[in-house]
Parts: sequence; C-alpha cells; structure tokens
Amino acid sequence: MLVLYIKEIRSFLSSLIGYIAIGVFITLIGIFMWIIPSEGGGSNVLDNGFANIDPLFTIGPWVYLFLIPAITMRTFSEEKKTGTIELLLTRPITDLQIVLAKYFAGLTLVVISLLPTLIYYYTVHVLSYPKGNVDTGGMWGSYIGLLFLGAGFVSIGIFASAIAENQVIAFIIALLLCFFCYIGFDFIADSGVFGRYDALFKGLGINAHYVSMSRGVIDTRDALYFISLVAVFNLITKLVLQSRKW
Repeated sequence: MLVLYIKEIRSFLSSLIGYIAIGVFITLIGIFMWIIPSEGGGSNVLDNGFANIDPLFTIGPWVYLFLIPAITMRTFSEEKKTGTIELLLTRPITDLQIVLAKYFAGLTLVVISLLPTLIYYYTVHVLSYPKGNVDTGGMWGSYIGLLFLGAGFVSIGIFASAIAENQVIAFIIALLLCFFCYIGFDFIADSGVFGRYDALFKGLGINAHYVSMSRGVIDTRDALYFISLVAVFNLITKLVLQSRKW
C-alpha cells in the first residue's frame, strides 16, 4: 500500500497536474482575497477592515469544487485507459488498500495546497492593529474544516474515477456529486418540500457541517459526519473494484 501511495504522489508531482492544481488554488484565492475590490467588505481582506482570513474559507470550497475533481479524475480512469488496472488488481494488496493508497495520495495534495495559504495568515498577522491581533484559534478551526471538506471531495472524486472509463466523464461526475453533496441538500431543505424533515435533509449536506467548523468550533458530530462521508464513498469505490472480478 505504501509503495502504491508513493507511486501516486510521484505521479501527481511528476506531471503538471499537481503543480497546476496547487498554483491555481493559491492564485485564485489570492486574487479574491487581495486584488479584486469589494464594496462594503466582501471577500477582499483589505476592504473588510478586519484582521482575519475568513474569505479564504468562504472561497476555498468553491475552488476545491473544481480542482479536486480535476486532481482525482485520473486515479482509476487512467489505469483503465492504459490497461494497467488489471495488473493493479492482481497485486498482493487488497482492493481497500488500493483505494486508500489513491485516496491518501489525493488528500496529501490537498494538504500541500493548503500550506502556502499560511502566508496569508502571516500577512494579516503583520498588518493587524495591534500586531498579532488575530483569532488564531478560530483560524485553525476553519483550516480543519476546510481540510475535512477537501477530504470528502477527494473520496467522491476517487469514486467517480472508479466508475468512469474516461477522465473527462470522471471529472463531470465528480463535479456534479461534489456540488450536490456540498450545497444540493441545502436547496432541498430551503424548498420546504419535506416540511419538518427539511432540517434533517440540510444536515445531510456538507455545507451545514463545514459552516459549523468554519466558525472555529470543532464539534465531534461534524467530524464524525466527514469521517462517515469519506468511509462510505471509499467503501463504495472498493465495491466497484471488486465488481470487475465477478
């Protein structure tokens, strides 16, 4: 499993995909946070007048909504295209280990993409008045929330790549699934179709739990939700791999 994990990391970093994904994420976040003006505050940190990097945690999920499917679309689709999927499935490792190796490789790239954003925190730390007047605890809580959200998106993207033969199709499926899991349940709840069960439907979506975490409060219920989401999609992906042997 470790060998496959290292192979996946090297595959990401030996191609332009990994660097482009990280570069696009950092660039887009930086543009919205520091360059694009916003009247009355909004996403621009300088216009907000507050010593925080909350715009990062507002914009980040929407950027990840496109970037993570782009990262994960090749994980299994490329194996199928090149014909190496059969060889991979005959290796002396279980199907679950294959899924987890590819999953953790994608998650590692998400973590790497987040690390440079600490520069934004340091910038706000220096610019704040008085210097250092930043809610560090709330910031770390928000980072954990964004990491959990990224972890959920990666598991969805891996699943989409496992069921699709083409990388573009895998990207589209992952994008639609991530969008629905992120904000789709909110639309269902806001429609009022299910009456008193609307709150239940809202709780099934990623956004409700991410918003809770992005306030800097780490609730075990939110953490368990994301862990369950990752576990469910990884197990479904395992079943998809097993079906190829039947």
